[in-house]
Amino acid sequence: MLKEIKSVFVSEEKIAEIVEGLAERINADYAGKNIVLLVILKGSVVFASDLMRKLDVDVTLEFMQVSSYGKGSVSSGEIKITKDVQIDLNGRNVIIAEDIIDSGNTLKALIELLKNRGANVEVCTLLSKPSRREVDVDVKYVGMEIPNEFVVGYGMDHAEKFRHLPYVGILKEEVYS
Repeated sequence: MLKEIKSVFVSEEKIAEIVEGLAERINADYAGKNIVLLVILKGSVVFASDLMRKLDVDVTLEFMQVSSYGKGSVSSGEIKITKDVQIDLNGRNVIIAEDIIDSGNTLKALIELLKNRGANVEVCTLLSKPSRREVDVDVKYVGMEIPNEFVVGYGMDHAEKFRHLPYVGILKEEVYS
């Protein structure tokens, strides 16, 4: 374990179990249908990669990179698209793959944007921090609810570090404060 990590919060084995359970639910809900798995860059890449390999439905893979306008670390809920999808989503079943949901501001704005483009939108997240939620966001597929800890690994970062970790770890406070 790296010296910056206080503890392993979600092990590789537990992550695999969570991903398997999410995939089973999506497979059941979308049997015989096509979905667009929309990966939100960069954090969701690892999660989405594992998830899509467990899906038995017809999957089109797409990517978006979005950021929120705001001051400091506060999200306004207005999004800036830095990488957009390459296909028309009108009438498509889109499942947004998220690594973690905090305030929900960016996600809520993204869902609205995709619905305005005619997509049928659901959200699948590995982790959710309900105690940090500032807006209501309908999330159909939640892997695990977690307390308000600064977590990294399995695609999630701090200053572009720690994404490579195969587990989700709690970052030591002195690293991010």
